[in-house]
Amino acid sequence: MAEAQKRSSHTTLKRRQRFHPKRDVRPAVLAKADRLVIRVAAFIGLAFLAVIILQAVF
Repeated sequence: MAEAQKRSSHTTLKRRQRFHPKRDVRPAVLAKADRLVIRVAAFIGLAFLAVIILQAVF
């Protein structure tokens, strides 16, 4: 009986990983957030390089 409960809970975990419109964040929102993170990381990287170049010049 305990094995049957373990099996059923395992299948509910698998089923729960799918996108649920009322519970989960929409994939479009995640994609937008990912783009924002990439832009911020690129900006920080470019600013870092600009500071290094300016220090080398002066």
